[in-house]
Amino acid sequence: MAAALKSRNFGQVMYAYRYEHRPVITQAKLGRWLNMTQAQISRLERSTKPPSDLEKLASWASALHIPELALWFKLPALETSAPATPSRVDFGWFGERRRAPTLNTGVRAPLLVDSVRDTTVMFRGLDNRFGGGHARSMLGAYLADEVAPAMHDHRPSSDQAVFISAVAELNQLAGWMAYDVGDMLSGRRHLQQALQLCQRVGDHPLSAEMLAGMSHQAAHARDGAGSLGLARAARDTAAGTGLAALESETAVMEAHGLALVRDKRGSMAALRDAEDAFSRADQVEHPPWLSYYDAAYLSAKMAHCMRELGDLRAAERFARQSLEMSAGYDRGKLFNTALLASILADLREIEEACAVGRDALRFGRKLQSARTRLYLQDFAKRLHRHQAVPAVAELGGELAAMGISFDAAPTA
Repeated sequence: MAAALKSRNFGQVMYAYRYEHRPVITQAKLGRWLNMTQAQISRLERSTKPPSDLEKLASWASALHIPELALWFKLPALETSAPATPSRVDFGWFGERRRAPTLNTGVRAPLLVDSVRDTTVMFRGLDNRFGGGHARSMLGAYLADEVAPAMHDHRPSSDQAVFISAVAELNQLAGWMAYDVGDMLSGRRHLQQALQLCQRVGDHPLSAEMLAGMSHQAAHARDGAGSLGLARAARDTAAGTGLAALESETAVMEAHGLALVRDKRGSMAALRDAEDAFSRADQVEHPPWLSYYDAAYLSAKMAHCMRELGDLRAAERFARQSLEMSAGYDRGKLFNTALLASILADLREIEEACAVGRDALRFGRKLQSARTRLYLQDFAKRLHRHQAVPAVAELGGELAAMGISFDAAPTA
């Protein structure tokens, strides 16, 4: 991207932008984002004569969230008469940086690591209770206005390392929020950036957590090979940390990846490793960023694995255990409830599936989370063969009210 921007040819910028992403963005998709055809994108990328229409250049740069400081031209001034309401906010990577406020003296007050950590705790609580869409824009503003400028402050090396780890943790949360609202690309970019920050200061436990998070997101996209590779890297990194809970988490992530590639023997072995490590874990040892990993979380992951491996009765047993959750994890409660409902539908226990599914719907009405809709849609699709059953027909009306239908075969 740096070389493409230096060339001052936006066609080359488009090409580099597409190939900086994994998977690579197609010309057709980029064209849709920029209101152009695939052929127009292709011509721009191949042309040796750079486009010079400043209005178009500014429009393209704004659509791709490329900051002005990286460009060779100026973007139009923002309207100040009324607050803007952007349709999408990106952070961490090609996010727009706003001017941060200063004190009356004109000197910025240093951002303290405790402030970053307390802010992370606050946003994490909002995310768990109301979904990623609830406070994502506020977190993005905090990252851009407060955290990004503070990254350039001069601190003693030991203090800077602690501060960078705290910033990595905040980026991780931003990544989960993006992932939760369906912005997989930003979610992955945030975790990658957080991983780089952790590696920069030698924070191995948090590095393992970032790799585990990337493995989780790959599994959600049903990329078995990608999920497995990331989980194994996470296990290798976690092995020397002395955190048994982290070893358990990375092992269960590997089990999920193995289940997705249909390696039953390997998946079962990794599940045993996860259970063994969890039995050695001391809840007191959990760092704050790992506090969510408890018996209910482990049970939910095991239920996913067993469902992938075709053992529905074992999946049902673990899904029921996953409902014994701590307070404050409303979104997770929906996920686990919908998972149990889906498994019961596969087992043709329709009456109970509908009752449990209705509980999941009740949780979902207050959440701003694309993932909640995916869980509910998966449940609805697994009921699609039983629409003639009165309980299913009745529930269908409630699902339809949330924009969820029965029409399609299950994908998860």
